[in-house]
Amino acid sequence: MPEAVIVSAARSPIGRANKGSLKDFRPDDLAALIVKEAVGKVEGLDPHDIDDLLLGCGLPGGESGNNMGRVVSVLNGWDDVPGATITRYCSSSVQTTRMAFHAIRAGEGDIFVSAGVETVSRFAKGTSDHLPGTQNPLFDDAKARTAKTAEGASEGQSEWRDPRENGELPDVYIAMGQTAENVARLRGLDRKELDEFAVRSQNLAEKAIKDGFWAREITPVTTPDGTVVAADDGPRAGVTYEAISQLQPVFRPDGVVTAGNCCPLNDGAAAVVIMSDTRAAELGVTPLARIVSTGVSGLSPEIMGLGPVEATKKALASAGMTIGDIDLVEINEAFAAQVVPSYQDLGIDLDRLNVNGGAIAVGHPFGMTGARLQNTMLNSLDWHDKTTGLITMCVGGGQGMALILERLS
Repeated sequence: MPEAVIVSAARSPIGRANKGSLKDFRPDDLAALIVKEAVGKVEGLDPHDIDDLLLGCGLPGGESGNNMGRVVSVLNGWDDVPGATITRYCSSSVQTTRMAFHAIRAGEGDIFVSAGVETVSRFAKGTSDHLPGTQNPLFDDAKARTAKTAEGASEGQSEWRDPRENGELPDVYIAMGQTAENVARLRGLDRKELDEFAVRSQNLAEKAIKDGFWAREITPVTTPDGTVVAADDGPRAGVTYEAISQLQPVFRPDGVVTAGNCCPLNDGAAAVVIMSDTRAAELGVTPLARIVSTGVSGLSPEIMGLGPVEATKKALASAGMTIGDIDLVEINEAFAAQVVPSYQDLGIDLDRLNVNGGAIAVGHPFGMTGARLQNTMLNSLDWHDKTTGLITMCVGGGQGMALILERLS
């Protein structure tokens, strides 16, 4: 059975939504640019030999509609390369890697592009999720319950309880910030530890930027007005706990989630090229990493932030590994309130976790993030001279996903 190996990776800088450096990029144009960059890094690869182009996008509507994966193939002049657009929200471009991994292991192809994009700045042109009157009315009571909870804790509501215990539907449409507050309430997390984690992310990212780590994985892009962008918008220098602690809660008056301890809204694209090890050998291509295993999990939509826990356990079990076998871990930092309990439950030491900073600093363009984390993990394993890496994340709707990589070069 052939192994699936990653042979190249590329990503754009990450821009702040609506006011940042990439706000004028269409998602399909940005994705096409980064996909072409990733493919171009593979010496001897004819793009027309690609078996499928799989593009992750969290909310594939508006400018991200019309099967954007196929649009990207055509934009790049690869009319004979099929394309598909995949959504599993925040893990969309881990899902595309999983699909390439499975296809290669099944012998149904040798060369795949796994990419991801999200341009929140362009959501004004439409998304897949926000058309009025499209949500199922069976969830109306659950939505009303969420709205009431968002007003602040009432007497007897000191912690989250699963509505299934009362025979009620959970709120599948719940805002992600409300799920983070639910997790914080369920786990008894205090504001101080979340702010301290956020400061850690920003400070580590600041150091990694100065050391040259992040520049190694970023492909500079030229915006429609001719500006060259070569760095992420999000990281801030000199972030302190004293400053972060002054921010007000965003989602509940009595909450712990602030603009300082969660990720911003962003724009960006990333891609990896995945081959069978046999085709890589035929082409004389040196693989960067082997895809070891993946895992996906489901849980109540109202506490989706704990999704990484079971997803990681599944990926580890599939690989025959334990968390102690993992050298470096990237948990996507959607919210400090979900990263903290996830790493604690999994027994991950902080000296292995998000060691270059995470999404609280660099950003989280939903569909891009899975492929961005693969870029970062490949970079980090090489930079720190480590072998095994775990990528994991929570996923909107009450899911988690995980991917384990083994460095080969």
